[in-house]
Amino acid sequence: MEDALEPEKKRTRVLGTTTKFATSYPRAPALSAVPQTQGQTAAPKVPKRTGPRCSTAVATVLKNQKPGPAVPAKKPGTAAPPKPGGKKPSKRPAWDLKGQLCDLNAELKCCRERTQTLDQENQQLRDQLREAQQQATALGAERGTLQGELASVRAQAEQGQRELGNLSARVLELEEWLGTQEGLVRELQKEQLELQEERRGLVIRLEEQERRLQASEAALSDSQAEVASLRRETAAQAASLAERGERLHGLEMERRRLHNQLQELKGNIRVFCRVRPALPGEPTPPPGFLLFPSGPGGPSDPPTHLSLFRSDERRGTLSGMPAAPTRHDFSFDRVFPPGSGQDEVFEEIAMLVQSALDGYPVCIFAYGQTGSGKTFTMEGGPGGDPQGEGLIPRALRHLFSVAGDLSSQGWTYSFVASYVEIYNETVRDLLATGTRKGHGGECEIRRAGPGSEELVVTNARYVPVSCEKEVEALLQLARQNRAVARTAQNERSSRSHSVFQLQISGEHTGRGLQCGAPLNLVDLAGSERLDPGLALGPGERERLRETQAINSSLSTLGLVIMALSNKESHVPYRNSKLTYLLQNSLGGSAKMLMFVNISPLEENVSESLNSLRFASKVNQCVIGTAQANRK
Repeated sequence: MEDALEPEKKRTRVLGTTTKFATSYPRAPALSAVPQTQGQTAAPKVPKRTGPRCSTAVATVLKNQKPGPAVPAKKPGTAAPPKPGGKKPSKRPAWDLKGQLCDLNAELKCCRERTQTLDQENQQLRDQLREAQQQATALGAERGTLQGELASVRAQAEQGQRELGNLSARVLELEEWLGTQEGLVRELQKEQLELQEERRGLVIRLEEQERRLQASEAALSDSQAEVASLRRETAAQAASLAERGERLHGLEMERRRLHNQLQELKGNIRVFCRVRPALPGEPTPPPGFLLFPSGPGGPSDPPTHLSLFRSDERRGTLSGMPAAPTRHDFSFDRVFPPGSGQDEVFEEIAMLVQSALDGYPVCIFAYGQTGSGKTFTMEGGPGGDPQGEGLIPRALRHLFSVAGDLSSQGWTYSFVASYVEIYNETVRDLLATGTRKGHGGECEIRRAGPGSEELVVTNARYVPVSCEKEVEALLQLARQNRAVARTAQNERSSRSHSVFQLQISGEHTGRGLQCGAPLNLVDLAGSERLDPGLALGPGERERLRETQAINSSLSTLGLVIMALSNKESHVPYRNSKLTYLLQNSLGGSAKMLMFVNISPLEENVSESLNSLRFASKVNQCVIGTAQANRK
């Protein structure tokens, strides 16, 4: 085995890297043989290459080597592979020395055969190495020649490259200059085309302008004639318009005069009576208790008379027979039965409310016992029902509408609202909010200024209003702040006089006219009699004081109206805060209307008679002709 491996070791020392390649592939086929003549070796022609000779030769040899099937090398001492179809020999036991010797001999034989094969291959590789070395020597000589030629060519190439660079730079410079010139030429050509196009457009526009100028000159002459005609027509229309404006203004003044005359014919103090319907839970009034006789024109005329029947139980007891009911007849400017609606009531006073826009002070009262429907008449019922709106929201809606119509005639109006109550002869602001509510300072009635007849309430809010929503918000706030209490006649009775004042200011700037007047809508406090024989607790004493203050102010109101009717020199306005506040709306320059509200219940007949008698006295009063507040 050592003899067989000896050639392989020698080959390793001789060939170096090539021997390692052969050892890794022991069964590689031999390199292709180089053809030889007898006694002479023919060197193959190889292409000229540069680089180290040995590496080039080895690479050429390896490149020309044909691949062959690789046979894996057998390790020394291994047994021969089993023959096809035979059984794999089993491992011999340790005691079978003869068998093991036979196996070693067979293995030795295989190694010798393999050694011979490797020797042959080694010889072929040595031959190829000699050929490669010869080729490398030839290539080295050729490489030297080529290197010289290459240096010469490189020098020529560098010189040519420098010349080429100079030429290229010159060419680029010329191309850049040529591009600039070409761009300039293109721009000039484009500009020339644009100028030509613009010239053609200007020529066309000039022709068009000339045609239009000719047409305009013709139209101008026609327009001048038409303008002259229109000026004449305008002057005629302006004169006609001024004449119509004068006529319209005269008609408006005449309307106001006739409207005021009509109101005066109706009376500067008018009294309406309204009977409220029976409420749910109240007894039905007996038939014949209240009668509404027809007017002179029959049932079609609005009723103006009221008959109330009252039975006298004391007379029946003294005579021993029931006494016949006593009939009480009353006559007013208008009587509204229980079935009359809010719209019907307002329709009757709409013209009176409009007098405030014409500059006449207007004052409307709601008078009657507690629970007779005064607050409902003035403010309306709860719930926001449009059919149940009172006189205050309806009056302001009417004023806003008429003021809007008069704006087309040059009139402008402004409205400022205030709402106060007089409770126990103390003035309170019903529009107070926030920290001012109940702590806004004492309200007093004062003159607006030195020498002024206008009265104002100090520490009270005066709110400009221009629409219905603003008025509704003020009414809602006033309802929350007003003093009410439970009485024997009404679960929620108003214990104060509420005065809604609307200051109206109008101006006609074109004619320099101004007018201003207040509209007062007053809900008087309800009164009821207290039995003096009853024991009075703290609450009853408070109600008694309230009733006394209410009756005192109502009595003063009657005295003021009587004094005005009798043309007395002294009118006791200052005897009550109510009459003092309203004195400018109660005199001869004002128009007044009183609603006397009564209950339909028989149990309230005594209070109803007192209210009707007071209203009858007021209805008999006559105040002088009202004067408009105009400037």
